[in-house]
Amino acid sequence: MNSRTLLRLTFANPASAVYLGLVRASVGFEVVAALVSDPGIVGIWPFLLTAPCSLPAAGAVGAIGGMHAYVWYLVGGIVVSALVQSLALGALVETLRHRGRGPLRPSRG
Repeated sequence: MNSRTLLRLTFANPASAVYLGLVRASVGFEVVAALVSDPGIVGIWPFLLTAPCSLPAAGAVGAIGGMHAYVWYLVGGIVVSALVQSLALGALVETLRHRGRGPLRPSRG
């Protein structure tokens, strides 16, 4: 698998684009909420949208940095998790799209 295929599966299909747009919107809403007032529990949405990949990433950040870990480590975990899941979603869509195409089958008739 070359880099063009990885980029196509991650970014250039409708399912991955919608998923990445949702993640981007949730992160943007979190940033606006943090700048305007106390964000409260708004920050849970990016983690939920990128789960299950973001949960081990957040656990690793907590294990390494503890309660004093930089927030950029958590943001990096969310970004990596979103990209991994977008790639998996793109691969799934590609597999389902080409599922019916196989070797020629003899016609019955």
